[in-house]
Amino acid sequence: MIARSDPLPTMRSEGIRIADLVLPGRALLAPMAGVSDAPFRELCTHYGAALATSEMFTSDPRLQSSEIAQRRLRSEHSNGLKSIQIVGADAGQMAEAARVAVSAGAQLVDINMGCPAKKVCAQAAGSALLRDERLVAEILQAVTAAVPVPVTLKMRTGWCPASRNGVTIARLAEDIGIRALAVHGRTRACKYGGTAEYDTIAAIKAAVRIPVIANGDIDGPEKACQVLNHTGADGVMVGRAAQGRPWIFAEINAALTNQCAPPPPPPPVLAMLIEQHLVALEHLYGTQAVRIARKHVHSYLDPFEKWREHKGDFNRLDSTAAQCSTVGQFLNALPLARGTAA
Repeated sequence: MIARSDPLPTMRSEGIRIADLVLPGRALLAPMAGVSDAPFRELCTHYGAALATSEMFTSDPRLQSSEIAQRRLRSEHSNGLKSIQIVGADAGQMAEAARVAVSAGAQLVDINMGCPAKKVCAQAAGSALLRDERLVAEILQAVTAAVPVPVTLKMRTGWCPASRNGVTIARLAEDIGIRALAVHGRTRACKYGGTAEYDTIAAIKAAVRIPVIANGDIDGPEKACQVLNHTGADGVMVGRAAQGRPWIFAEINAALTNQCAPPPPPPPVLAMLIEQHLVALEHLYGTQAVRIARKHVHSYLDPFEKWREHKGDFNRLDSTAAQCSTVGQFLNALPLARGTAA
């Protein structure tokens, strides 16, 4: 567990209601394969993420006993609700995966129809499902009938710009019993290129009564407010912008509750935060943690220009202890005021 080292803003308005559950805010962490593991989720909830859903858990029974799949079910997440995302293209397997998730403690089950990754879409899963509305309905019906907890859906605006069927899918989902939608403002064909569009998200929000969470290119409190104002969405979901900046949730929460934005952690506090993160990674991944930690450390420290001089040496370190020591030495040698010129 990551210890608190600084105060968090107090939310002054009710969060998003999903069935009988009320989230403690309106800024959520997006599930991201290879990023939103248990240590990162706990770090983001520490800084005010109202919900942090797991990496996608496969519905393929042949793969569920793998170390990767089992790790995604486990959680040392001590704050907030436990939400597990499932992925697949077979309705029966998805229903069983949902039951497995609930048996692992999930209070929410999220269905992945948003991932644009080639290896996922090649299995007709993720955002590839948006091409087949009949199969979408089968999967949603099977999963909602299989578990007693609320089921949510992560989706895109459609398969391609010429086929933005997000409104149709959203209405279908609501009719079947999905309790909330998170919508990325791109189609599957767009992947992560270009810029997100929010008009379709606004149309989806106008078409359904369940909560709608806007996702895509939300990189700070100003953008979060702009997207909420444009779409009328109930909340925002932050993905890539949270890497190396988990305090983005505290910044967004402050903006949404008319509070002063909290400052980012100064270098000594950031050093402690990163060390806690790396130790948690080592506890979860063992010897693999050294490799996994690199992307996180670089996300934290790339804003500091001087870090470029250290990246090569850091990538050759072979222990968590050495990584923590290097990060601490670098940050504690910096001025207290953070900045890219440091």
